[in-house]
Amino acid sequence: MESIGNSWARLGFIGVGNMGGALARAARRRLEGAQLLLANRTAAKAAALAKELGAVPSDNRTVAGNADYILLGVKPQMMEALLAEIGPDLKARKSRFVLVTMAAGLTIARIQALAGGAYPVIRIMPNTPASVGEGMILYACGEGVTEEEERIFLEAMAGAGRFSALPEGLMDAGSAVSGCGPAFADLFLEALADGGVACGLPRAQALELAAQMLLGSARLALESGQHPGALKDAVCSPGGTTIQGVRALEAAGFRGAVMEAVIAAYEKTLALR
Repeated sequence: MESIGNSWARLGFIGVGNMGGALARAARRRLEGAQLLLANRTAAKAAALAKELGAVPSDNRTVAGNADYILLGVKPQMMEALLAEIGPDLKARKSRFVLVTMAAGLTIARIQALAGGAYPVIRIMPNTPASVGEGMILYACGEGVTEEEERIFLEAMAGAGRFSALPEGLMDAGSAVSGCGPAFADLFLEALADGGVACGLPRAQALELAAQMLLGSARLALESGQHPGALKDAVCSPGGTTIQGVRALEAAGFRGAVMEAVIAAYEKTLALR
């Protein structure tokens, strides 16, 4: 079978909703528009994004028959019907391809079973910040994926943000943190801004202060390598204002609530299997 060459690798997206569209935009930062095939249940949506990116509007079966990497951007409950639709096209292929799934709760083995063959599969768990190139994307490669195919995929999708390889058995746990986490962070961001408004700040400025603070704090944690507890301690002067805010958060059960949110998301993911 043909190997995938970086200069001509074609990425096909089946499903260009919020996440699929974000990943297509990320791929366009590294690839030419002609290397991207876009398909969607609502064809007009794929056509509109294709026009924006200079990509190629397509359909499910064309993507399945021609793309080197086939990104399956549909909801878990829709995956069985999609793979039944494109299964004959995959089986008829003479050239090599890799399936890329982002469906929560569906293992690599399950994707292969639904697709009707032991095809090479990369499982990814992206998050919404990928739309601005700051995503945290978890991934696991099935046994059939070569090192070269992994490398090319990571290079093609580097515009989405940071990639982290995980054993597949930890993907659901990781997704409960990084995949669901943006919603938790947005709740915190909104609450911080609301607190600023309560103290007299204009809402737009309160939101800007809170958002940049979260961005900077996250970058500091990543780049410094320091434990977040140490970074917290560095802000809390003895008898100062910050430690009183920390005390209020602890009294309200802040850390316990966040832990429970992650565990609840993880348990729901397991229930999707």
